[in-house]
Amino acid sequence: METSVMAAERSSTHAHRALITLRQRILNGELPGGTRLYEVALAEALGISRTPVRAALSRLAEEALLDRNAGGGFIVRSFAVADVVDTIELRGVLEGTAARLAAERGAPPELLAETGAILRGIDTLFQIETIDMEGYSHLNSRFHDLLARMSQSEVLIREIARIIALPFASPSAFLDDQSRQTDLVKTLAAAQDQHRAVIEAITHREGSRAESLAREHARAARRNVEFLLSREATPKDGAPSLAILSA
Repeated sequence: METSVMAAERSSTHAHRALITLRQRILNGELPGGTRLYEVALAEALGISRTPVRAALSRLAEEALLDRNAGGGFIVRSFAVADVVDTIELRGVLEGTAARLAAERGAPPELLAETGAILRGIDTLFQIETIDMEGYSHLNSRFHDLLARMSQSEVLIREIARIIALPFASPSAFLDDQSRQTDLVKTLAAAQDQHRAVIEAITHREGSRAESLAREHARAARRNVEFLLSREATPKDGAPSLAILSA
């Protein structure tokens, strides 16, 4: 006989599977903006009960991928290019503020040491012929997480985490393309130089400089988005995150 604990664990597993499946379908464009989603239909399609589906939908709404429909159910959100640009700009403002506070308040030594190790790890990725994008994305995300934590501001840490939860606002959102390997390596090498400059400014307690550098660093993501949407970009240049954008 199934215990309440076993039932809870099974529901949690189903909710996680539903979350991963639905999030991927939204990000790859299979569920485009404006699509209405209902618990019953999704539960039947996924072969699970409504409870884990409801939990998954609520989580996706928190991630800003869905809007609650006044008439019931959820609607997949549509994101315009302007939304992407504005969100990246906001991330830059928040991370710039985090860098300034880190410099002014003095970043904890253990966080500076951990950041140094991450930067050395990124350096090793440039020593191989084809860069490991998964490895870079992981280390890059850790760097930006530490940058937020250096501010010692729970408000900033929370707000930055909320912003980068959006699929197009994370530090590595539009770095999927490997068809332009030479250009990509140059872009990442420039970003790494910016990483070092930000940490150097924080270490030397140069608040204004740290803020300016961090904001400029975020703008690099904006420029990459603009390229991927430009006439110069070819279809193979596109990153999966672009599938959720509307014209």
